[in-house]
Amino acid sequence: MARGIESRRLFRRPTDYEDFLARVATLATAGAWVVYAWALLPNHAHLLVRTGSRPLARSMRSLLTGYAGAFNRRHKRVGHLFQNRYKSVVVEEESYFLELVRYLHLNPLRAGVVTSLAKLERFPHAGHAALLGTVPRPWQATGPVLARFAARAAIARRRYRAFVKAGSAQGRRPELQGGGLIRSVGGWAAVAALRRGREAYTADERILGSGAFVEALRREAERQADVQTARQHRPPTLDVLIRRVSATLGISPIRIRGLSQARDVARARQLVAYVWIEQLGRRASELAATLGRSRSNASWAARRGAELAPGYADEIARWCR
Repeated sequence: MARGIESRRLFRRPTDYEDFLARVATLATAGAWVVYAWALLPNHAHLLVRTGSRPLARSMRSLLTGYAGAFNRRHKRVGHLFQNRYKSVVVEEESYFLELVRYLHLNPLRAGVVTSLAKLERFPHAGHAALLGTVPRPWQATGPVLARFAARAAIARRRYRAFVKAGSAQGRRPELQGGGLIRSVGGWAAVAALRRGREAYTADERILGSGAFVEALRREAERQADVQTARQHRPPTLDVLIRRVSATLGISPIRIRGLSQARDVARARQLVAYVWIEQLGRRASELAATLGRSRSNASWAARRGAELAPGYADEIARWCR
């Protein structure tokens, strides 16, 4: 959730809503995230997304800074538009997904922006209308939501409508705001610290999920903290990184630096790019010069490497030491 500074309006006229949504759509189309639910209210915005080809912080920075600059130019104002923290809740999907879709899409009704469920179904500034097909949003991932109700779209929409109606009288639900289980296991501060890093907009981060889910995130935070510590104290040179990846994957450094497009060589090159740019925070231009490629190609390789990274978590931790 992103809120206007001092609860001031983020959206003053229709073009503001359209601009914000166009930026959300651009990121979704580029694969930066998958948007399942959203709602824009006058002084704040909600998004329920799955991260894609780039970290959430990077996408949010692009969205918020880009929109704030355009808003200020349109309205001839200066200064900050958003509060300096957006709230980011990590969600255990199976347990909370549909509850969050419903809760988020009912925000305009709870806030009095619309006065009835019938009006909510045609409200253009929330994803509820897209799920019902009344206001098409091609970039919104309606299929995965509706598929949880039925295989046929008409039946799924009918059941989804009934599901939303059943929750319309619930009011605010603090348990869906995350954070309640963190105290039982501790350790989320490590995750928040890792996520914040160099972000222009830092996040008030929480977890919404079971104790096991929180514990798994805590362990992952500790693993990433080891990578961060290694990066800060003993960052490997690019030559060293290439040799480490080479030794692990059995691909010679000469082939990694070369022009071969063989699948195993390309995979090694993409992992080098991901670690160098995303994990070690080094410049794509340095990698491009070493590999004899363009900067855009090096950045593309890093994005591909990010998709491979979950399968090489332990190896990446060693490569960064």
